[in-house]
Amino acid sequence: MAAKKSAPAPAAPAAGAEEGAPAKGGKKKLILLALPLLLIGAGAGLWFSGILPGLLGMNAPPPAVANADAPPPPPPRVPAYVQMPEITANLNAAGRRATFIKLRSQIEVLGAEDAAALTAAMPRLVDLFTTYLREMRPEELRGSAGTHRLREELTARANIAAHPARVTDVLFQEILVQ
Repeated sequence: MAAKKSAPAPAAPAAGAEEGAPAKGGKKKLILLALPLLLIGAGAGLWFSGILPGLLGMNAPPPAVANADAPPPPPPRVPAYVQMPEITANLNAAGRRATFIKLRSQIEVLGAEDAAALTAAMPRLVDLFTTYLREMRPEELRGSAGTHRLREELTARANIAAHPARVTDVLFQEILVQ
């Protein structure tokens, strides 16, 4: 009988192993239930926040409706050119001999409205150009680099003089240094 009593003793660890197996099975069931719930919750959050419909292209209006509501694009602005009066100024030259510059140019603006504003500001523009030219030395006008610097400076001054208008370039027709 003692042998029979010792038989239940090995059965106790087997019962403990059986208790561990349902615990593992319970965790698996919990993960299998929690994972779909988590995915559904994340999907619902993305849907109601508007991210998911945007990713799926559901918020875009039909192409015909989008084109009907949008105003037509503005026509491209055609540049306008304003003729500057001929400017003659003495340059800042060292020595007794005076050096003069004669400048004929046109100013390029973005449209007819800007051309009208530039024409209205013409006396101020001529004053700014003449004042700048009187401060230049003849050496500063030599070569293409000198002409390029002159163009940039005159464009900046033209934008100041005709402020609401936008001057895009100064085009030289004649530059004569004597």
